Amino acid sequence: MSVCICNGHRDPDIRRVAATGLRCARAIYSHLGKPARCGRCLDLAARVIEEVHGPGRENGADLEKSAA
Repeated sequence: MSVCICNGHRDPDIRRVAATGLRCARAIYSHLGKPARCGRCLDLAARVIEEVHGPGRENGADLEKSAA
């Protein structure tokens, strides 16, 4: 499935990079070589990333739990 029409970023590409540990759509897009342009896809990209990492784990929430 295409997530970002502007840059051609697809669901499997985003999942692959997210699985390496990145959790920010903008960082993942940059890693893929094309930064976000119009930004309309960022919500969908965030949902795809959340599916990889699980809910409640974005923005370092998983680090807080492991440190407790």
